[in-house]
Amino acid sequence: MQVSRRRFLSAAPAAALIGAAAVSGRVQAASIPEAPTTDSPAMQPPLFPKSGPEYQPVVTLNGWTLPWRQNGDWKEFHLVAEPVVREIAPGMKANLWGYNGQSPGPTIEAVEGDKVRIFVTNKLPEHTTVHWHGVLLPSGMDGVGGLTQPHIPPGKTFVYEFELKSSGSHMYHPHADEMVQMAMGMMGTFVIHPRDAAKHRVDRDFVFIMNGFDFNPGTFVPKVSTMLDFNIWTWNSRVFPGIDPLVVRKGDRVRVRIANLSMTSHPIHLHGHHFHVTCTDGGWVPETARWPESTIDVPVGSIRAFEAVADAPGDWAFHCHKTHHVMNPMGHNTKNFIGVQQRDLANAIRRLVPDYMPMGERGMSDMSAMEHDKPQNTLPMMGGQGPFGPMEMGGMFTVMKTREGLQPNDYNDPGWYQHPAGQVAHQHDGPSPEPVKPAAPPSQKGPGMEMDVIKPGQRGNQQRHH
Repeated sequence: MQVSRRRFLSAAPAAALIGAAAVSGRVQAASIPEAPTTDSPAMQPPLFPKSGPEYQPVVTLNGWTLPWRQNGDWKEFHLVAEPVVREIAPGMKANLWGYNGQSPGPTIEAVEGDKVRIFVTNKLPEHTTVHWHGVLLPSGMDGVGGLTQPHIPPGKTFVYEFELKSSGSHMYHPHADEMVQMAMGMMGTFVIHPRDAAKHRVDRDFVFIMNGFDFNPGTFVPKVSTMLDFNIWTWNSRVFPGIDPLVVRKGDRVRVRIANLSMTSHPIHLHGHHFHVTCTDGGWVPETARWPESTIDVPVGSIRAFEAVADAPGDWAFHCHKTHHVMNPMGHNTKNFIGVQQRDLANAIRRLVPDYMPMGERGMSDMSAMEHDKPQNTLPMMGGQGPFGPMEMGGMFTVMKTREGLQPNDYNDPGWYQHPAGQVAHQHDGPSPEPVKPAAPPSQKGPGMEMDVIKPGQRGNQQRHH
């Protein structure tokens, strides 16, 4: 893992530790654990536990898992809330707020029944808190500033302590100046594994969080007051073609946990597979209540996890089905020029603007192939090259790559799928098929009856019985 270590308050006295609630003498004068950090946008390998119960760790899409240390009965983690720089995709970076060098912050993993102690150091210019979304815990550890705890001032460290009562898929995010702090990217995922390693077991377990940003072209800081009209829709603050593929082995049972802290719902569709919805942020769906899908809508403030058996080798699209969410920065007020002949107008405009290029009269696909100047620090609306040409996608899109012969926990990109001969759609070069003529409508006559043809202006009985 491309993670460095830095030490905060390594031998802080007990008086310097400010608890989220009344923290007992358990903390004492113990040193605060180091806070690992990374700014790499690449998906890091799973972090297997070195002690305690066994579990199949998750892999965070374009992210990583936060290491922890054992201190007696407690697993200790250290989150640092701070300004970060996140690469949205090659060619665009954003000045965001996050945790431990990245937005979203690292995934926290633990086991049902664990006692966790989470230190939170605030290096933001304003106060913050951390709410553990969906986790069952004491009220004073719930992280709602002003209601359940005092806010964490800049430069201070608070401690959250609670026992994990159930397994499932959860999140963390501030409950302080939420509109600003969440719009700036402060969020992360919290996965609690079952105590019984055989329960809900899968071979590969992916997790990511969905959010949205609104950037003016050429800027580095998102607008925080936008309600709906976002122009960057992200998975773990990344957009296609910057989102890593989900690499799976044929025959693997695969779980994907999808969290949503954007401002709208997202219907997430996986090609080539049917899956069952198995978990929400409220816990596991009983087996008798699971339902089959190929698309699952993830509401705001929720998590949906699905499981599928990867039984079909290939490259399978995986994306949000809201069409504007699979595009990068776009002008939502762009006029529709489909069918408009722009040649004469374009020639006139070029006399004033020599580099002007008319677009849109045949649809927008030309944009994926055109090379033209764009503002600093922004992305083309559609991008990504596949084995057969431009993929014309952006935003919330990636590929599940199912392959035979992979090793367990091998997540390296295997490249594009090599299709067997005769299994790729291709151009038909033979004669065009004859159009199919519609069948004649069935007779209107019934036994003992025939229908008269009614001429314009004719009245009278429209049926004659024999």
